[in-house]
Order: sequence, then structure tokens, then C-alpha cells
Amino acid sequence: MAILCEPVVCQRAVKLCLHPFIGFLFIRWEEEKYEDGVKWRFLEHSGPYFPPEYQPLPDNVHFYYDGKKVKLSLAAEEVALFFAQMLDHEYTTKKVFRENFFKDWRKEMTDAERSLIQDLGKCDFGEIHAMHKAKVEARKNMTKEEKQALKEANQKIVDEFGYCLLDHHRERIGNFKIEPPGLFRGRGEHPKQGMLKKRIQPEDIIINCSKEACIPVPPAGHRWKEVRHDNTVTWLVSWTENIQGSIKYIMLNANSKLKGEKDWEKYEVARKLKSCVDNIRSQYRSDLKSRQMSTRQRAVALYFIDKLALRAGNEKEEGETADTVGCCSLRVEHITLHEQMDGKEYVVEFDFLGKDSIRYYNKVPVIKKVFKNLKLFLENKQPGDELFDRLYTSMLNKHLSSLMPGLTAKVFRTYNASITLQEIKLITISDSVAEKLLSYNRANRAVAILCNHQRAPPKTFDQSMATLQSKIDARKEQLALAKSGLKQAKKEAKAKGSSELVERKKAAVKRCEEQLLKMEIQATDREENKQIALGTSKLNYLDPRISVAWCKNMGLPVDKIYNKSQRDKFAWAIDMTEVDFEF
Repeated sequence: MAILCEPVVCQRAVKLCLHPFIGFLFIRWEEEKYEDGVKWRFLEHSGPYFPPEYQPLPDNVHFYYDGKKVKLSLAAEEVALFFAQMLDHEYTTKKVFRENFFKDWRKEMTDAERSLIQDLGKCDFGEIHAMHKAKVEARKNMTKEEKQALKEANQKIVDEFGYCLLDHHRERIGNFKIEPPGLFRGRGEHPKQGMLKKRIQPEDIIINCSKEACIPVPPAGHRWKEVRHDNTVTWLVSWTENIQGSIKYIMLNANSKLKGEKDWEKYEVARKLKSCVDNIRSQYRSDLKSRQMSTRQRAVALYFIDKLALRAGNEKEEGETADTVGCCSLRVEHITLHEQMDGKEYVVEFDFLGKDSIRYYNKVPVIKKVFKNLKLFLENKQPGDELFDRLYTSMLNKHLSSLMPGLTAKVFRTYNASITLQEIKLITISDSVAEKLLSYNRANRAVAILCNHQRAPPKTFDQSMATLQSKIDARKEQLALAKSGLKQAKKEAKAKGSSELVERKKAAVKRCEEQLLKMEIQATDREENKQIALGTSKLNYLDPRISVAWCKNMGLPVDKIYNKSQRDKFAWAIDMTEVDFEF
């Protein structure tokens, strides 16, 4: 039975009166609303921009096998270049990466090349790598004129491919460039790392535009896979990549009307959950003692999705081999139960690979009913058996939508991320900009930890921290000298009866103290953020209006927490949010 939710108060009507620009924005949203499912009436664009074709190696750059110079075919040479470009990266030392690369590279070789090249350890990419490094350095050292010429050339590409006509409004396109071929990296210990991302051809591309629009012209000698006229979707171009078999899209830019509207609606649905989440929690806690095992399993899964922000765990697509799981697909081997652990009762220890093969490891105290149910679910099962053997993601999603229209596991994730940010409340009593930013980043980190947004420490982390520490040490020395100077100035002022020099020295001490504090806070922030990725939660799960309202309350410019592209994405929130906004 559906749980009734109180409507979220929308302040759009007020904003129409108070803010002319936002009034225009929302009037466009309202005037151009179509029947359910229809996103646009007219769409015209130039199609995708393809990366340049591969250019063969210069005659003085060679590949060697077993100490002997080998002239590779163009297809094999291009893939060799991909590997050579990454020799400085730890990926090329990983067993899985090397094995996947070598297997896919051999597929691009001729029969003669395959017969000769059978051991990656005997391959010498040194000259190719040196050439790549030289090109990188040359780009860094371009003259002002060369940089300007490159900028103008890139702008011409943007002018031709970077815009579309959407309902006769000129809108910026987001990722209009087709990604060039290369080697797949993945996140975490992805089992497909090192595989060849093949070059996308026009024959792989599906174009979406209006029937009345001019259809984009494919490159000479090619044709599109398909041309569609589907106004129920917002993508302009799509294709299927070869590594995961997933569909890629070219979409409108983040600050477009459709993107802004979609973002706003997403966060409004999450706000709607706020008004009925207590009832939903009461229901799934009650279901923990249901007579039906499937209902109990669903209740425990919901408890985890709510408490730990776990993903539901969608069924894998055909051909997907990575052993990644979500809540509904957890296996017995992924959890360990502890009656007592670290001074706490009823602890569940999780250890599994989540999305993008990022390890999820957590020790979580749970309520007694959940713990007892888990013991029941584990009975007579082997490590590889499913924990929730009577629950499927589709069943869970159907149940969630019956509780609240539009409710999904991701809405729970968005709600819990945003409410966590707001409840931490970002309290800062200092006037220091650095301390305010540290406070904000700590709140953001709490959300990133909740959502398991991890990253490997940057390769340059230790070096950059050492550089920062040397600056801190130098600033401490300057502060000591400034204080010594102030002390001497006070003595001289007492003798001469003048305080002008003292005031200048006091200002110098204060300036040094402020600069030192800023550096020390920066060091703390970097250290705490070493293995946490803040961007994902900030861009996808945190209602930007919480951050904007906080900035306005703190007298802090929004550009201190959002960069240019993020400000473009959240322009709707930046312009319409008042200081009293609450998620």
C-alpha cells in the first residue's frame, strides 16, 4: 500500500516575481512542457566530432622485439603506441592490465607479427615512449602564437559541432567529441583493465534529430548506423562501446534547459522522500518479523540501502564479467557476522566489490532484528550462495515505487547524501575562508564515505605534501622573524615615544599568521582527502541548493566550492536559492 507523502513546498511562483532571470528560466520550463514523455519538438545538430586518424611513427622511431628492430603494421603500431604512452603509469606493471593488453594487441597484429611477438616482456617500447614524452613537453612549451592558433582551431570545432538547435533555442552540447581509441583503465582492480577501446566509426553511430531537421553529414566514404527521430529522449548521438558493451551518449551541456530541469526534478523527488521516510522506515522495520521470508529479505535490504547508501545491485548485462555486486546481489561470502566486535554488539562486516570494482569494506553495528534475520538467511548456505535468495532488484524497485511515486534505491542515496550534508550543518565560527572551506569539505567527505566514493592516493601526493610542508616551515620562520621584529619595534617605540613602526610590525605578524593558518588548513584538507573522491557526491547526490545557501549564509563566494563547469551545471540553483533554503 502506498505511503502518502506531504507535498514539498515549491517556491517557484515567488521566484518568478522576485528574480527576472529565473522567472524567464522557469517560464521556459512551463511554456515548453509537452505531453508525458515528450522532451522536445525540434532538434538539429551537426553530429559528433571524430578524433583524427592515426599518424604512423616517424622513420627514426622504432619498436624492438627481443633486441631486434621490428616494423609493425599500422593497426598493431597504433595499439603499441597506447601502451608506450602509459609506461610511466603503474597500470603497465599490473599483471591483469598487461595480460589483457597483450591479448587484444595480438588480435590487431598480422599473422607474421603474431608468430614473432609472443612475450610482452621482450617488447621494447622505449623509443615510442620517448617520442610521446617529447610531444608532451613540446605542447607545454608552445609559444604564445602557437597556443593562440591552437585555441582558434579548437574554437572552430566548437562552433561547428558544439551547439544544437533545441526547439529553436541555441543550446550548448556537452561531450560532442567521440573518445579516441586507447587502453581501458577502469576504476579499482577492474578485471578488464588493459583491454583495447576500439576506434568508433560512423557505422557505429546512431543519430537522433527531428524529421524536419537537416541530418548530419557523415565523414566522406562512411554512413551512419541509423538515424532516429525520437523526441522522448534527450540524447543526440549514441553508440555501444566494446569493453563493457554499454551504450554511450552525446547529451546537452550541463547548463542546458533540459539538464537543469532534470536535476531540479531529481532533487525535488529526494526532498519529497523526506516527508515520508519515517513511515517507510517504520514499515520495513515491521517487515523484519514478517512470516514471509521474501518480505524479511526485502526489509533487510531496504535497511542496508537506507542506512549504508548501498546501491540496489542491478542485474549484469550479457557479457559483463566483473564480479561486482550491490545490495540485492550480495553473496554469503560478502558478509561476516559478529555478536561482539570492537566493544559493539551485532556487527556486520562487509567486504565486496561494488560499482567500478571499488572495494566496499565496512564494519557496521545493526539492530538486533536485522542481525537475527541475517543469521537466518545464512543457514545451510555455501559462501557462493546468494544472501537474499528470494529477492530481485526488480522486485525491490517495484515495492519502492508503491511506497512513493518515483522512489528508487538511488533516490534513497540522494536523500541520505543531501540530508547528511545538511544535518552536519557545516558549522564554522571562524571568519577565515580556509577554515570555512575545510568545514565544507569535511561535510562533503562524510557524504563521500557514506557513498563509498573512494580513490587511490594521487601518485604525486607525497611530493606535493612535502612541497607544502616546506612552505609551511618557511612561513613559520618568517613568522618568528616578524615576531622578533615586533618585539624590537616595541622597545624602540618605548624609547622614542612613537608607535607607527609597531603598528606596521603588528600587521606583518598578523599577515604571516593568516598565511600560515591557511597553509596548515590546506595540508589538513589534503591529508583527509587523500583517498576520498569528493566530486561524485558533489555533482550527483548533493542538492546544490544546500551548498549555495550555506555559501550565502557564510558570505563565501560560490566559486570557492564550485568550479566553472560545476557552476554552469548548477546555474539554476545558484540563481534561485535563498539563504533560508532547507532540503
